Amino acid sequence: MKFLISTLSRLSLKQLYRLSDWVLYPLIYYVIRYRRSPAMTNLRLSFPEKTEKEIQALAKRFYHHFADIVAEIIWYYRATDEEMNRHIHFVNVKEIEQMADTHKGLLVMLGHLGNWEWTTDVQRHYTLPGMQHYNVYRRLKNKGADTAMLELRCKHSGEGSCIEKNALLRQLIILRKAALPFTLGLISDQKVAPKNAYHKTMFLHQETTFLGGGEVLSKKFNWSVAYVHMRQVQRGEYEARVDLITDDAPNTEKGYITEQFARRLEQNIQEQPELWLWTHNRWKWERLAQQEHTNS
Repeated sequence: MKFLISTLSRLSLKQLYRLSDWVLYPLIYYVIRYRRSPAMTNLRLSFPEKTEKEIQALAKRFYHHFADIVAEIIWYYRATDEEMNRHIHFVNVKEIEQMADTHKGLLVMLGHLGNWEWTTDVQRHYTLPGMQHYNVYRRLKNKGADTAMLELRCKHSGEGSCIEKNALLRQLIILRKAALPFTLGLISDQKVAPKNAYHKTMFLHQETTFLGGGEVLSKKFNWSVAYVHMRQVQRGEYEARVDLITDDAPNTEKGYITEQFARRLEQNIQEQPELWLWTHNRWKWERLAQQEHTNS
């Protein structure tokens, strides 16, 4: 896996987009039909106001963007800082630093939207003394793929910036003792098994459960919490804005922070729906529960 990524990353982004147009997109959408069934179901239920023709067109735009994400991740492996400056823009870095400095920690919640992997590039833009950016990641089952993705994710934010999920609490205690400002990126729109459900709300016209990791951690450590709003300006160019949810997490009502994340993510998706990861079987457990209720 690493050899393949390393080899293909020698191509320019323009060449990789050609690969996306003529190989990856047709292969994923027409040949492999990668998770087409859950993706189409997700789109139909999330946008009941759209016609079937509009849903089909949206699906094709999503899969094309999905192929582009693969190309962009490969290119990111060798991208220089100067090149990254032309492809992702963080619009309010000074505000991010101020939010992080309030409690020496800012938990930034984001979804699988836009190019979430490129958000790790924010580290280079910090000027506040001692400030670091960290990412929470879940180890992949394939060892080769895990090694390649870990190297990729840490490349622009620095060695040690990626914290494996199972080691998270221990590392956070160390960070609190250091008392230096930092941001911690946490993808928070994963599929949730019933036993891990923390908060339930209506999301994209469907009853949806969310994990509570971001809320629980921010309350425990008294960090500020924010949402990463991503927008695609044009192909290969993204704009990321970090918006404060609260700087008083311990005193918010249970579910408030998670609900705010859900509302902001929903709005973000509705602005550019092709940018979200529709292949993710996000509502699996909710639909199984609904089927069981219907059959009982």
